[in-house]
Amino acid sequence: MASNDPEHSREEEETAAAEDEDTGAQVAPIIKLEEVSVTTGEEDEDAVLDLKAKLYRFDKDGNQWKERGAGTVKLLKHKETGKVRLVMRQSKTLKICANHLIIPTVIVQEYAGNDKSCVWHAADFADGELKDEMFCMRFASVENCKTFMERVQEIAESQKSTEDNKDASAAAGLLEKLSVEDKDGEEKAEEKSKEAKDEVPAAGKEKEPQSEDKEPVSST
Repeated sequence: MASNDPEHSREEEETAAAEDEDTGAQVAPIIKLEEVSVTTGEEDEDAVLDLKAKLYRFDKDGNQWKERGAGTVKLLKHKETGKVRLVMRQSKTLKICANHLIIPTVIVQEYAGNDKSCVWHAADFADGELKDEMFCMRFASVENCKTFMERVQEIAESQKSTEDNKDASAAAGLLEKLSVEDKDGEEKAEEKSKEAKDEVPAAGKEKEPQSEDKEPVSST
């Protein structure tokens, strides 16, 4: 039953206010948590593409598509080497479900009957070992799918051009090395020929015999 005594009500309000009042006391934590740095392996790379998608892989044994995970697919370009890899992580667990390089032989094609999906082959390393996988990725829109396909093909072609330039440079370096070696060989051959000529005595010049001085025999 509620009390109608104003004095009693005032005492209750003062007690409640005292309980809510901050005393300013600080309680030290029982366990001290240390900050731990977390590395993702992407610190030396720049993201050139970042999209939401769902990934499937083709199960050869079961002859069917199996969901690999839904999350974010990224195309990461290494700051030093310039190589680009595809990495996809699941949204909730951040587990890697795709991890492979975009090499010149990668060809992305639209999945038959679905313009929001595309397929491609790759040597994937998501499970810790290289596996030849066939992937299918489904996007939320046709625009995202086209953007992904175009970007991957651009990177694959640029990687091919880079490799061609490296091969051409290597071939040019090899030819230059061979030219230098041939030139050095010719110079050494000329030097040997000259030395051989210097060692041969001039024609018509023979060594003169030493003369012996003999005293005349006197007759008696």
